[in-house]
Amino acid sequence: MIVDLRIYTTLPNRMAEFVALYEAEGWPIQLRHLGHCVGWYTTIEGELNTVVHMWGYADQGDRERRRAAMAADPAWAGYLQKVADQGALIRMQNRIIRPAGFFEAYKARGA
Repeated sequence: MIVDLRIYTTLPNRMAEFVALYEAEGWPIQLRHLGHCVGWYTTIEGELNTVVHMWGYADQGDRERRRAAMAADPAWAGYLQKVADQGALIRMQNRIIRPAGFFEAYKARGA
């Protein structure tokens, strides 16, 4: 398994607005196409105005197929336009990560 770790930074005092739009329109589309959300968080300490979410995939090919299907969905394009029009986002990052071997063994034991 791999995880797509996504980190978004909003302008100060605009995170709630960004999250509300995502919850109403982005979340249903991503669930339909991407499937396995590992976690979705907002910061309360440290670097503020930050949203972090993680999506699990079997492998890089699985990720590419799912994200391509999402990118081809007209509803996703409409959502992205609304995000751009909203003007709350100032930075987007993503990282592809994988579990360390010892953690995979830990999870296999049912922990």
